[in-house]
Amino acid sequence: MDPTLLQESLQLRDPLALLRQTLRQWDRGDLWVFGYGSLIWRPEFDAEEQRPAQVHGYHRALRMRSRVNRGTPERPGLVYALLPGGSCRGVVYRVAQPRVEEELTRLWAREMPTGVYDPRWLKCHTPGGSVRALAFTLSRRSPSYTGRLTEEELLEVLRHARGRFGSTLDYLLHTATALRRHGMPDRESEKLLALARRHRLIEGG
Repeated sequence: MDPTLLQESLQLRDPLALLRQTLRQWDRGDLWVFGYGSLIWRPEFDAEEQRPAQVHGYHRALRMRSRVNRGTPERPGLVYALLPGGSCRGVVYRVAQPRVEEELTRLWAREMPTGVYDPRWLKCHTPGGSVRALAFTLSRRSPSYTGRLTEEELLEVLRHARGRFGSTLDYLLHTATALRRHGMPDRESEKLLALARRHRLIEGG
């Protein structure tokens, strides 16, 4: 194995331990989950309610390596992460209390197979008032954090990276479309799509 990948794999955390910790922090009422990327267009759990929401202190950025869902260990893809600083608009979902443990276990299998995220309870501002929601954030100290990438590096990923759920480019397209549909277009997504169009990776305006 590549020495860098070996070092990163040794830093992975136990997903089940993080799930138990998150459940201990749950207030035993209905569960709110904040979606800022694929959870907006593919939540894969049943919610009693959903609302547009905004969090302060974190922002969305395509700076997280994906070695399973949108890439492989040999050719990592990229997915959005919730990084410290700024603000982010997304969607919050409410899961009814009796189904929280079942739905959260399913969500964990999707979002936390390697324990890469830092699950946090964040204050989300919605049209119906503020709610405390679970969000999957990423530390800049994480080995999966890429830092700022050049256009050439981004194009290489958009051209070639593909994982169990499809390509990074498809992920970007779906996310940008969903954010537009919810009336919260994302500047970074639109800029990356413009880059992909210039290099004829996608068509259209």
